[in-house]
Amino acid sequence: MDGSGLVDDDLAGGGSTGGDLAGGDLTGAERRVWAAMPAGSRSALSGLSGADLRSLLLSVARDRAATARPSEVVRRWREDRFVRPARADPRALARVEARMWQLLPADVAGVELSPVVPVGACSAVAPVSQNRIVTTMRASEVLSDPTNALAIEAAVRRRRQSEVHLAAAHRVLRAQDFGSAASAHFRLFALVSSARDTGSGDTQARLLVRHLTYWQTVLAELAPAAAPQLHVTTFDNETVRERLADMVRPAVDAGAVPLVDEPERSRGRGYYTGCALRITALNGSLEIGDGGLTDWTARLSGDAKERCLVSCLATERLVDVISR
Repeated sequence: MDGSGLVDDDLAGGGSTGGDLAGGDLTGAERRVWAAMPAGSRSALSGLSGADLRSLLLSVARDRAATARPSEVVRRWREDRFVRPARADPRALARVEARMWQLLPADVAGVELSPVVPVGACSAVAPVSQNRIVTTMRASEVLSDPTNALAIEAAVRRRRQSEVHLAAAHRVLRAQDFGSAASAHFRLFALVSSARDTGSGDTQARLLVRHLTYWQTVLAELAPAAAPQLHVTTFDNETVRERLADMVRPAVDAGAVPLVDEPERSRGRGYYTGCALRITALNGSLEIGDGGLTDWTARLSGDAKERCLVSCLATERLVDVISR
């Protein structure tokens, strides 16, 4: 989800609004908007308290909503990718997700996440641009990735539990454009595990076995004819590479879904630490899930010894594969 905006150099500096346009972190669209505002607007708004800023934005939203007409609402319903319903059959999704819940080990706690999370829930711990997230006016953002939210919950629970394993199924909304044929929102079934490092990569290996075994079980039962695969890539971590060879593979290689080494992968480097996972169907040609080791719970708890593994599967893609 990482990315950044482009700056339009033609709008840099100059004029009575130069102070509002100062700084190289503005996109071209942002510079255009600030240039049209009265001088000092950016500084004045930046100086407002959080409560006052929310009051101002809510007032603006109320004024804009008052001008909305039914025909405009219908047009937006048809054309706005953020609000169009998904094409998936909710009955098929419910059946698949119900079985995925049943297949979870008993010590995995289910979490019903809120539709919103604290602003910065993703960008505070991962290299993710806030421009790819739908931010609200109330110091929150629409949930864009349940693994980030579960990592926060895991960090909180780790204060009183020796080890935490969480799962959630949630519809997420992302601001980046996936193309005209794709929806801006989709459902993810996510796992997050967090535990303290015991040395020599043993904790990471144990968490990897847990997640990989679960996904093998799910795919073998729900999509055996779709040629599912699990893929693993190590990122500059010799200890994790050794544990994959002597602990992880012996535990999962006998499973019905193969674990395939993917050394050529570079996507996810910097987002995941140590290793990354992919879940695919159709002999690797269709990606339906992703994951990897992260430092999220370590950063959230301020404890460098925390180890965290996240993984998720797009259930709508799984349903599509099953129905073929």
